[in-house]
Amino acid sequence: MSLASTPVTRSLVLGTVGLSIAASLFDIKHYFYISVDTHLLQYRQTWRALIWQLCYTNSSEVLFAAMTLYSLRVVEQHWGSRKFASFVLVSGLLTSLITPVLLTVILRPLSWGLFDFLPAGPTPIIFAILAQYHAMVPHIYQYKIVLSTGAPTGSDQDDVPALIFSDKSTKYLMALQLALFQWPGSLLGAGIGWLVGYAWRSELLPGALTRWRVPGWVVGLRAQTGSDRLEGMRRRLESEGASTGAASGAQQQAGSDGNRRRTMGQQLLDEVREAF
Repeated sequence: MSLASTPVTRSLVLGTVGLSIAASLFDIKHYFYISVDTHLLQYRQTWRALIWQLCYTNSSEVLFAAMTLYSLRVVEQHWGSRKFASFVLVSGLLTSLITPVLLTVILRPLSWGLFDFLPAGPTPIIFAILAQYHAMVPHIYQYKIVLSTGAPTGSDQDDVPALIFSDKSTKYLMALQLALFQWPGSLLGAGIGWLVGYAWRSELLPGALTRWRVPGWVVGLRAQTGSDRLEGMRRRLESEGASTGAASGAQQQAGSDGNRRRTMGQQLLDEVREAF
């Protein structure tokens, strides 16, 4: 299954890969990560809070992010491109602001300044999408990886220690690897993204954020003009007229068939009854 029917996911994959390559080519990767003490407290570079999710700074993260986004395209297929694009923009804005604020105000003081670094990349957005995938897509099958060296048979198989996985496990493992690349900063972003995605789905966010939708033209939907509505109405009337004509024709045909099936004596008796 390709990305042809999921334009928003395709844009996310291409944008993540393209912007990361461009940041490396133009040697501007140092503008995207956040060091709280240096960038926010000393130099007041608050604009970094709006751009730190635009690209990754190493190729391994780019690879895992592209694979994870590709595997989560089913969320856009379930929701439609317009709703999915609205969710990505809202969750991207919230995670871009909440994560550095939480790190600066709470986590850095509690860690005595040790927890100071926030790596670049849209890991929070990916985990917000992963929260939707986890909630809406059921697993198809499960399988076990037995931890014992023996080969149990019969009823003893249920008592053997084993790890249980499903067909969704590979997607979670790819996302987990993405969250652990530059922990604890990447793990913080992943956790905030998951919470924002869960809050959006549970309608814990303000209603204006969950109900807001991007304009249709953003995802390639053309606005319906008056002539389009009239043309659609004309087609519906024609189809209804054709179906009505077909139904009446079928009734007449059924009546004539019924008359042909009746014998001549029955028809004469009906005419005599009608005369009296």
